[in-house]
Amino acid sequence: MAKVTVYGTPTCPWCKRAKEYLESKGVKFDEIDVSKDQEAGHIMMQKSGQMGVPQIDINGKMIVGFDQETLDKEIAKLEK
Repeated sequence: MAKVTVYGTPTCPWCKRAKEYLESKGVKFDEIDVSKDQEAGHIMMQKSGQMGVPQIDINGKMIVGFDQETLDKEIAKLEK
């Protein structure tokens, strides 16, 4: 089963867009609010080397920002 996690904050408009996009594609995901969970924020930074949000972890591949082209490629892999 695919593991998809969205790291973000409640005030981030791109986080909202990323989550809406994943939902529109029927992708189930876990959501982590890094503004409330500092440990998760550290884990996110260790995985990607980046601090910005959103970050989407799809089966261990980190996508930084709302990168629709990369999301589509990774979603296609999930569907196989």
